[in-house]
Amino acid sequence: MKKIRTAIIGQGRSGRGIHGAYMNGDRRYEIVAAVDPLKERRDRAAAEFGCEVHADHKPLLKRKDLDLIVNTTPSHLHVPVTLEFLKARFDVVCEKPLANRARDVDKLIAAARKARRKLAVFQQNRFNPGFQQMLKVIRGGVLGRIVQVNITASGFSRRWDWQTLKARHGGSLLNTGPHLMDQALQVFGAGAMPEVFCHMDRATTFGDAEDHVVVTLRGPNRPSVVVEISSCCTYGTDSFRVYGTQGGLTGGAAHLDWKYYRPREAPKQKLVRAPIVNADGLPAYCREQLKLHERSWDLKKGDQYASPTATFYKLLHKTLTAGAPLAITPEEIRRQIAVIEICQKQNPRIYGGRK
Repeated sequence: MKKIRTAIIGQGRSGRGIHGAYMNGDRRYEIVAAVDPLKERRDRAAAEFGCEVHADHKPLLKRKDLDLIVNTTPSHLHVPVTLEFLKARFDVVCEKPLANRARDVDKLIAAARKARRKLAVFQQNRFNPGFQQMLKVIRGGVLGRIVQVNITASGFSRRWDWQTLKARHGGSLLNTGPHLMDQALQVFGAGAMPEVFCHMDRATTFGDAEDHVVVTLRGPNRPSVVVEISSCCTYGTDSFRVYGTQGGLTGGAAHLDWKYYRPREAPKQKLVRAPIVNADGLPAYCREQLKLHERSWDLKKGDQYASPTATFYKLLHKTLTAGAPLAITPEEIRRQIAVIEICQKQNPRIYGGRK
C-alpha cells in the first residue's frame, strides 16, 4: 500500500486538530512536513507528528518528495496558496471555504487541469452518517414527494475571532455554511443552479460579517431547501427536518426519526364540495385515521465527526493511488460558492461593496 507523503500548511484548529490528528493515525498517510508561522505550533507539530517544520510554505514549492499538500491556512488565503501549489504541480486538499467568488474557483479548476493534478475540497460533512441516512430514507420513497428539507446549525453564542471578519472571509455562510450548503445542494439535486433567497443579520458577533443567515433554494420539480445558521437561537432545533407528502423525518448526525403512511393502507377519499357533516348532521372537519409507520436510526459505532474525515481520506487515497474519480469535485463546489456569492449580493447592508 502506497503511503501518501503529506505536508500540512497551517497548524490551527483544522490543520492540527482535524487533518493532522486523523492522518497521524492512518497508515495510508505520512505527515512529512508541517507549516505554521507560530513557533509554539511548529514545536508542537514536530513533537506530535514527528515531522519537519517550517515557518513558511515557500520552501515546499520546489520539493519532489511530497505527494499531497493540505491547505488549512486562514480562509482568505485558500485561493492564493492553493494556486501556488497547483502551479507547482502538487495534488492539493483545500479546507472550506474553497473561495468566496465563483471566478476564483474557475481559476483553481483551470490550474489543476493545466497541471494535471487533483484539487480536492475538504467537504467531509457530505459523509456525515446522519446525512447519508437521511438521503437513504428520502431516496427510498417512503416519505413520498419531498416538499421541503430544513438543514440547520443554530445555537446561542458570541464570537470575536478572525472568522467574524469579512476581510478574512469570515461570517456564518463562509465558515459553517459550506458544510450545510454542500448538503443542501445534494438534496436539491445535481445540475441547474437553484433560485436563491437569502436574509442575513449581525446578532451577537463582535465582527463585521453575518452570524445569522437563512437561505432558501428553489427550483422546478425540486424540493425547497432551507439552510439556517444562527448564533441567536437559544432553543436549538434538529439538524435535519424533512417534509414529504406521505410523512416526514427529523434528527441529526447520530439519531433520526421518521414516520409515514402507506397509500395502499389509507382510507379512500375524494374531493367533496358540499359542507362536511358528521353522523348527527352537524358541521365537521376533515378527519381520518392514517396508520403511521415509525422508524428510527442511531449511529452504532464511531464518532459522528471523525467518521466523515475517515471516509474523505479513504476515498482520496483511492483517487491518488488507483485513479478513482474524486468523490467531491471542484465543479460541484463551484455551484456552492456561486450560491454563497448570490447570498452576499442580496444583502447589501452587510456586503454593500460586493461586486
